[in-house]
Amino acid sequence: MKLKVLGSSSAGNCYLFDNEKECLVVECGIPFREIQKAVDFDIARIAGCLVSHEHGDHAKHVKSFLRARIPVWASSGTIVSIEGGVSRPKMEMLIPNRKQVIGSFVVLPFEVQHDAAEPFGFLIYHEEMGTVLFATDTYYLKYKFKGLANILLECNYDSTLLEDNYKQGRISKQQRDRTLQSHMSYETCKEVLAANDLSEVNNIVLIHLSDANSRAEEFKHGIRELTCKNVHIADAGTEIEFNKTPF
Repeated sequence: MKLKVLGSSSAGNCYLFDNEKECLVVECGIPFREIQKAVDFDIARIAGCLVSHEHGDHAKHVKSFLRARIPVWASSGTIVSIEGGVSRPKMEMLIPNRKQVIGSFVVLPFEVQHDAAEPFGFLIYHEEMGTVLFATDTYYLKYKFKGLANILLECNYDSTLLEDNYKQGRISKQQRDRTLQSHMSYETCKEVLAANDLSEVNNIVLIHLSDANSRAEEFKHGIRELTCKNVHIADAGTEIEFNKTPF
């Protein structure tokens, strides 16, 4: 199994778990054409798309997936935010803490903390990659997880840098406050990782870094030093072998 990052920023987010036979897409915040290219235009192998919440950088291109008859899965709150209160929504509904089989993938959605209607994180299982934790756009995680093989976790900003940018007038008070209330800091990211069982983890991928308020190399080094794991920064074009074991 391979993780393909097509976007991981406020400009657009999209991640693929792809073994060239079947693919699960997480987030559709980039043009559908780019996703088609990533699967060599073999969209029949896309089992479905997970959407964490309704904000445009994660969900802007939902309709393109639906037109292509690819199932798009999200929470009830996210579906209502995207489609409105229609009697027969086209998107598929996920129930928090209830497993959902999507092709050969098993998805367990859980609640996260963000300024959206009903945002979700996901535990995603496939026999080739084991259990993957995916959590973005959340200022903390209230759950602890065991048996993880790979992790994608938001590491959006450095608290000191964010405050300095505010004091220097580079960002507004509104921007600073929204970041604090809806995204995960580097410091909280470290706390989350330290609180979880990482004994079986192969890769930690830091996602959704802020362009203005993050220090990518410092984050990567600090998380690697803390966890003694393979640590990656998610940039468009990043591809990582996601296996259940290190080999």
